[in-house]
Formats: sequence, structure tokens, C-alpha cells
Amino acid sequence: MKSIDRYMARLIAVPLFSTLLIAVMLFVLDRMLGLFNFVATQGGPISVVWRMLANLLPEYLGLGIPIGLMLGILLAFRRLSTSSELDVLRGVGMSYNRLLRVPYMYTIALALLNLAIVGYVQPIARYYYEGLRFELRTGALGASIKVGEFTNLGSRMTLRIEESKDKGRELSGIFVHASTQTGDWLGVTAEKGKFLATDDPNVIIFRLANGTLVHDKPDFKTPRVLTFTSHDLPINLPKFESFRVRGGRNLEYTLPELAKQGQRGATLEQRDGSRSEFHFRLAEVATMFLLPLLALALGVPPKRSSSALGVFLSIVMIVTYHKVNQYAADVGELGRIDPIIALWVPFTIFAGLILWMYYTIAYVPGGQPIGALERVFSKTFKAIIKRIPGFRPKSQTSKTA
Repeated sequence: MKSIDRYMARLIAVPLFSTLLIAVMLFVLDRMLGLFNFVATQGGPISVVWRMLANLLPEYLGLGIPIGLMLGILLAFRRLSTSSELDVLRGVGMSYNRLLRVPYMYTIALALLNLAIVGYVQPIARYYYEGLRFELRTGALGASIKVGEFTNLGSRMTLRIEESKDKGRELSGIFVHASTQTGDWLGVTAEKGKFLATDDPNVIIFRLANGTLVHDKPDFKTPRVLTFTSHDLPINLPKFESFRVRGGRNLEYTLPELAKQGQRGATLEQRDGSRSEFHFRLAEVATMFLLPLLALALGVPPKRSSSALGVFLSIVMIVTYHKVNQYAADVGELGRIDPIIALWVPFTIFAGLILWMYYTIAYVPGGQPIGALERVFSKTFKAIIKRIPGFRPKSQTSKTA
């Protein structure tokens, strides 16, 4: 029996981790282009994209783990069935309940991992992600000065650079305009320049070369003009407001914090929102314990059939249920329906459907929960194939020959 368990573990492991890796990569690639555009628009360093993607990984893992678990178990049972190994195991007295021992070992381990991710890791990572977005918008990450455009450093200084070389170390075609609260203003044009750090982190020196400086004050009859070969212009870096504390959104609360907020929230809206998010996360994790039963029911095709309808249907069912849960969480957050009813009634219906499908294939002789769908799919596929010009079934081709 131990050898069979090890064999089942290997069959499940390869598609499970492959599917999980592919799913996470697809999520990352889908988001990467948008993040690159956002960072480039805000003028931030490209390296921040990787930090933002790293903070999104827990969210993608929370979505990818159930899909990977589902397809890993389903494809393992499908392989056993199509190679007739499942018939041999059933013939020597192994029940479906016994064959589910290893899949449930995977399920328990991954469910605990997913609970830790969505309950503790993902909220913290989401907060750091929103913090990076805030810093990009405010320029606190050291946003670059765009060449050929006017850049505001605070509310009283404007800077324009015509050309930048050596990663910003050599600047040319410089224009600076600065003003004070007393009405003074300063205009500078220079051929070249570069930024220098000082001991004060809030002040930098802009060293200019070969330019002209114009200074005007309310008590000057005419502005003063100065031509220079070298001039150091101190620039006070703008002060940025601090990012909000964690917990501005329910997504940033851990599970214990959501439970506490659901009982002691200041307003009814806060309590409903926290309770809805709390039950949404628990329902998503609890659903994982139903996936081995669903995977077995959909992974064993009817006799003399190699249809992959079960694989397609499994993805449709799990994605549809996830979307229903999201909608139920939104309704519960609005206070229209109690979050317990909004989220656990769909779970009960989904669980009932899966248990019926598993009972049909495990205990009903010759039972096939999607047998009718298989027949409809087969007839539809054959009808479509016959309409393809030049297509002839193999049986007709052999008779003609």
C-alpha cells in the first residue's frame, strides 16, 4: 500500500506544481506590463517594479494554489483511468475513499499554507504594495527628472533639462525658476550641471556651469543679472506626507484583526465589511477540502472515452464559484445580507453538488456525474467536425480505400 501511496504522490506532484508555477507566471506577466507603464509614467526607478511584483506574489499564490491542487489531483486520476490502472486498483479492492488518502494529505498541507498566506502574509504584502504606489505618486522614491519636460520640485521650484548623459550624472541645457513666499524669484540658465549630495538629507546642491542668473525682489528697481562660470544652487527637497497606517482597507487586516474589527468596529459599515472579508477568506480555504472529491468525479471519464471535458468543467466550476464568493462578499459588505448567509449558503450548495457527484461515481454502479454532458459534447464535436471541408472520418476513409 505504501508503494501505491508513493506512486499517487508522484502522479499528483508534477501537474500540481507545474500548474501552480504556470498560473503564478501568467498572473505576474499580466500585471507586469501595467506596472512598467505606471512606474514609467510616474518617473520612478524601474527596480521598484520587482518590489511591487514581490508584494503581489502572496495574492497570486492564494489564487493559484487551489487551481494547482485541483488540476494536480484531477490529472492524476485521469491518467490512472485512461491507462486502465484505476480498474486494476479497483479490482484488487481499493475503494475511492482509500485512493483519496494521498490527495487529502496534499490538501491539508496546502490548505494550511493557503490559510497562512491569505490570513497573515497577503494583508501585510498588500499594505507594502499600496505604500509603494503612494511613494511613486508623491515622488518619495526618488522620481527621475524627465528630459525635455518641466518638473516641479515642490510648489516653488520648476526645473527643465534638455539632455542627460551618463545616467543623469551629466546634464545640459538647464533652466531653473524658483520663488519664495516674500515675492523673490530666481531664474537660472546654464550650459551644464550636476547634482551633489550634502550632509543634510533634505538639501542637495545643483552645481551649474557657464550660465546666467537673474534675481528679482519687490524692492529691486530692476532685476540683477549675473553671468557665472560655476555656481552652486542649494535645493530644498520637498517634504512628502507619510503613508497611512495599515488597515485603511479590509484587505490589509489579518484574520485575527478582521475578527476583532467585526465585533468592535466603530460603525455598522466597518463591522459588516470586516465580517464579510473574514468569512470570504475562510470560505475560500474551506473549499479546498472539497476539491479532491470534485477532481476525482471529473477526472475519471466514461468508459471508452478520452474526452477532456472534465478538465475544462473543473476550471469553469472553481472560477465561477470564486466569482460568486466575491459577489457575495460585496453584498455582505454593503449590509444587504448577513455575511454568514451570503458566503456560506453558496458554499453549502457547492459542497452538496460535489458530494452528489462523488457519490454518483463512487457508489452508483456505472455512475458518471457528467455522462449526459459527455454525450452532448461528443455529438456537438462530431457535428462540427463533419462541417469541415475535406474532412472524412477514419472509418469511411478505410472503407473507401
